[in-house]
Amino acid sequence: MPVRRRHSVAFTVLVAVAVLLGAGVMAVVLLGAGAPGAIAIGVLLAAVPVGPLVASFMWLDRYEPEPRGLLLAGLAWGAFVATSVALIFQVVDAVLFGRPESVSAALVAPFTEEAAKGLFILLLVWFRRHEIDGVLDGVVYAGMVGIGFAFTENILYYAAAYVGDGTGPGGLEETTATFVVRGIFSPFAHPFFTVFLGIGVGLACYSRSRAVRFGAPVLGYAVAVATHALWNGSVFWADGAGFLLTYVFLMVPAFFVVVALALWVRRREGQMLTRSLADCVRRGFVLPHEVPWLVRLPARYAARRHARAVAGAQAAETVAEFQATATELGFLHDRYLRGVAPADFAARGQELVDRLRALRPALVLPAPGPGGVPQPAGGIR
Repeated sequence: MPVRRRHSVAFTVLVAVAVLLGAGVMAVVLLGAGAPGAIAIGVLLAAVPVGPLVASFMWLDRYEPEPRGLLLAGLAWGAFVATSVALIFQVVDAVLFGRPESVSAALVAPFTEEAAKGLFILLLVWFRRHEIDGVLDGVVYAGMVGIGFAFTENILYYAAAYVGDGTGPGGLEETTATFVVRGIFSPFAHPFFTVFLGIGVGLACYSRSRAVRFGAPVLGYAVAVATHALWNGSVFWADGAGFLLTYVFLMVPAFFVVVALALWVRRREGQMLTRSLADCVRRGFVLPHEVPWLVRLPARYAARRHARAVAGAQAAETVAEFQATATELGFLHDRYLRGVAPADFAARGQELVDRLRALRPALVLPAPGPGGVPQPAGGIR
């Protein structure tokens, strides 16, 4: 079995076992609450922001969409593994050290939760390194893990609000108030924190500098912990006024900065893909008239619509597969041009070129411009 295949199997088995164990722990926690009605309400409310959040990250990831299975694995890791690991560490800390809630929330929780969430990204780099081509991939995987974590954590918060803890009335009124804060005003909080680690990992995978490759993930984790700690700790400042000030003057602006960064990175990916595929044309891997239908998102959609209108759904699927394969080739070739290609880049690249050639006879694209259609030549070199 090839090394890459063995790593993929090992990653799948490791994540699957961890998710099953984590799901068991969280099931015990939820069942131990002894309030099935409250849990059901918590699940329904926690699910509300999941769809829009997932759609937002997938919208960013349109040039080279990550495998759906890995995105689901990230969600499951966040929902079951990260939550259970963080919960166990926090319970142990509470039993051994008896820290007050403010200290635990501001110090212990950020370190344990961001480490538990970030472990999925580190495992992905270790076993499936070829899946992360840059910053945007790190952002997407980090976002998925954060969304999964927030989903399960919100179930616990909503259920506790419904049941009441002796300091509040409980019921729908308190649950609704909790939902407004967590589900409407701050559903992005956990994805936002973990995105900093994703940025660090993406930079590390993209760089030739040894200092960046080791330092960027550490710095990303530190920023994730710091923002998480500031967010949690602000609840205990000035009778809650600190939370509002932190939200309005720090978290919201920082969130928009990260969104702007992600959009800028995606734009840079389009420019990179244009340069990379232009070199692929020179080497005979891609044909010149194909490039315009690969590098701009509106043109990619237009090519698929054209294929569907002219030759049906199967033709549109062929165009989509061709675009995905060419994009993967473009990202791989860019790493080669920058001197950070993986050891197996030649074999992987040849597989992609062969796949493009196999798809090309059934490819239906809008008519090429003047000059005709040149024939492909050569192999990976």
